[in-house]
Amino acid sequence: MGKGGEASIGAKMAAANPASASGKAPAKYTWEEVKKHITPEDAWVVYQNKVYDVSNWHDHPGGAVIFTHAGDDMTDIFAAFHAQGSQAMIKKFFIGDLIPESVTHKDERQLAFEKGYRDLRAKLIMMGMFKSSKLYYAYKCLFNMGMWATACAMVYYSDSIAVHIGSALLMGLFWQQCGWLAHDFLHHQVFKKRKYGDLVGVFWGDLMQGYSMQWWKNKHNGHHAVPNLHNSTAQSQDGDPDIDTMPLLAWSLKQAQSFRELRADGKDSPFVKFMIKWQAFTYFPILLLARLSWLNESFKTAFGLGAASANAALEMKRKGLQYPYLEKMGITLHWAWVIAVSSGFGRFSVPYSLMYFLISTCSCGLFLALVFGLGHNGMATYDATTRPDFWKLQVTTTRNITGGHGIPQFFVDWLCGGLQYQVDHHLFPMMPRHNLARTHELIESFCKEWGVKYHETDLVDGTVEVLQHLQKVS
Repeated sequence: MGKGGEASIGAKMAAANPASASGKAPAKYTWEEVKKHITPEDAWVVYQNKVYDVSNWHDHPGGAVIFTHAGDDMTDIFAAFHAQGSQAMIKKFFIGDLIPESVTHKDERQLAFEKGYRDLRAKLIMMGMFKSSKLYYAYKCLFNMGMWATACAMVYYSDSIAVHIGSALLMGLFWQQCGWLAHDFLHHQVFKKRKYGDLVGVFWGDLMQGYSMQWWKNKHNGHHAVPNLHNSTAQSQDGDPDIDTMPLLAWSLKQAQSFRELRADGKDSPFVKFMIKWQAFTYFPILLLARLSWLNESFKTAFGLGAASANAALEMKRKGLQYPYLEKMGITLHWAWVIAVSSGFGRFSVPYSLMYFLISTCSCGLFLALVFGLGHNGMATYDATTRPDFWKLQVTTTRNITGGHGIPQFFVDWLCGGLQYQVDHHLFPMMPRHNLARTHELIESFCKEWGVKYHETDLVDGTVEVLQHLQKVS
């Protein structure tokens, strides 16, 4: 938004709140009034009982994720994603105060609960749980590069089919682990200066993994803000992009029926009927193809050829890429080295090269989606208009993963890259993964104290839960 945009906002604010503009007492708004403003073009948000009009704020540093809380209280998700002092940026959008008495859906116990988890956050900050170990992340980066070098060497120095298949599977694991590293850096868990995190994210995301940093941030930040939420209206952008999987998969009965409004007869198409009926069986084959889809969306984002969602399209149209040259260069170089390795550095035939590429790519899709699929799939889903408070939303839509069924905890910890503590990560997304285990005990205790359901299961039982949920919806 240029100077004209800022002037437009100023004029709009003055019109909406003439008392505030003239130095008089700010206007007062009811919760019912706030709830009317839920689209990007007409977006009001509440922060600490103050109302802000962020309509068309496409220059928001975090992108279009700001609109996921249009018409809602963003106090706690704001704290989860922003450094201290960031609230100064929204002062210019202030239009008035919320009338606390108008928030009738919160009783005294709920208000005490919210104060409790805000106090817990302050305690964790005092304990240093948001400070990262640079040595730990240096080790993780070097370990990842060791995996990559080993997979490349297995192709370069061997002519064995078995070794090449092993290399492809190792490359798939490498890409999965790149995902967790990019995730940590782009959540700003490692560096206080966000530009450093973004630039390292471009390395692990665009260059090594082939995923556009901006595509990922738009999708993932939106998911964190509103996990397992369905859009309140067709025009709003307050739903979770990660469960926007129709017509291939439906995570609730409402979602399963959502495509009916797109047809004149109001009925499901034969394709939708087939996919939803058999989704418990097609789930894993779909996961195998996940990386191909993400590579496609990333390429389109980096080169301006399209967007994965309405929210992403709006962000790209109004804001563009944050690092356009770096993203294009990273994606281009990624495909250059992938083609070189997949072709055996020029030795393999086209079918053999394609085999290597598909094994590595499909295994990565399975390794990645298996972990974050267990994190949320099959858990509670909500309509955006009836979402619970921040803490309950994050906890009830998320499951943690433990060791079990012969799978040791240390392997789960490595495979999941910190997301075995998915609940804890969703509550405190800027907390470095190496501090999540210590934080976990405090969070679990807090949930028990307040009677909030906290779900943990192992890889096997969690997968069964997901498949059973898909079968139930079908």
